[in-house]
Amino acid sequence: MSGHEQVVQRQFGEQANAYLNSAVHAQGSEFALLQAEVAGRGDARVLDMGCGAGHVSFQVAPLVGDVVAYDLSAQMLAVVDKAAAERGLNNLRTVHGAAESLPFADGEFDFVFSRYSAHHWSDLAVALRDVRRVLKPGGVAAFIDVASPGRPLLDTYLQSVEVLRDTSHVRDYSVSEWLQRISEAGLQVRSHTRQRLRLEFASWVERMRTPAVMREAIRALQAAVGEEVRDYFEIAADGSFSTDVLVLWAEK
Repeated sequence: MSGHEQVVQRQFGEQANAYLNSAVHAQGSEFALLQAEVAGRGDARVLDMGCGAGHVSFQVAPLVGDVVAYDLSAQMLAVVDKAAAERGLNNLRTVHGAAESLPFADGEFDFVFSRYSAHHWSDLAVALRDVRRVLKPGGVAAFIDVASPGRPLLDTYLQSVEVLRDTSHVRDYSVSEWLQRISEAGLQVRSHTRQRLRLEFASWVERMRTPAVMREAIRALQAAVGEEVRDYFEIAADGSFSTDVLVLWAEK
């Protein structure tokens, strides 16, 4: 296991239940989009890539034939297994592993969905090539993640607070970076839209059990940045802020 994979395991192991009960992760307009995509596809196989606490899996499992919830954190997968059993989702199974080396056959899935996971992957390009490999011809992938604004000033701030809050953070990619990586992986972009996500500071850092020294550093950085950064991210007095979220659809 690589050093980064060990950091991910450490960061998310103890927080698995917090993510299952997180309103940010359990709610979102994108769930309706994913459900609409699989509607009428009762025979479909779906890969929930970087499934976390399993929210995507739980939303689509009643509509499809088979769901594989895949994650690098074994503790997260244990939470998913327990919750799936409680919900009677017998067509959902968990598999442990990294995004860059999917242990699945070529063309195994009709859909690959990934929500709030890609910013943890050590190599987005490699992972996307593997997504294309495991998709059937004509298969559909959806990626939902916090997006960088793409401007250096704003980007530097965003990446800084992200890694202070969570040392397993790799990168929030800009829309242009996503489009380039998708194209290079051999996938075709179908559409992409932007949403805004409001993050309440106290629960945001508590969910990751961010150490006090890191929380203080984030607050100090928020106080020190210029007005354009505060305005863009809508930073409030209590540290709460808004980020961009990219919803990107691609096809093989």
